[in-house]
Amino acid sequence: MYSILPEWSNTKRPSQPPKVYTERMNTDENDEDEIIVTKDSNGAILANGDSVIVIKDLKVKGSSVTLKQGTKIKNIRLTDNEEEIECHADGLRNLVLKTMFLKKG
Repeated sequence: MYSILPEWSNTKRPSQPPKVYTERMNTDENDEDEIIVTKDSNGAILANGDSVIVIKDLKVKGSSVTLKQGTKIKNIRLTDNEEEIECHADGLRNLVLKTMFLKKG
């Protein structure tokens, strides 16, 4: 009978959980480029130049400005990180926002 338990299950539990490795599946072995899909809080796909709406009041670090709920931000730029976008809003330049606080508008 085979066991599917981690190696440490029969011994004292380690202080850190075991590492989980995931495998990337490439349809073409020569293609090493990954396509990054950026989605908003509702799962809608975002693209460069889209407009988004802030769904929660956000305090901006390093500034006294607060982005209020319902603020519309135009002409966003996607980053290498699928969870972040770059934009300009309320007189702030080079602002980076998490997509979990945005919805496509």
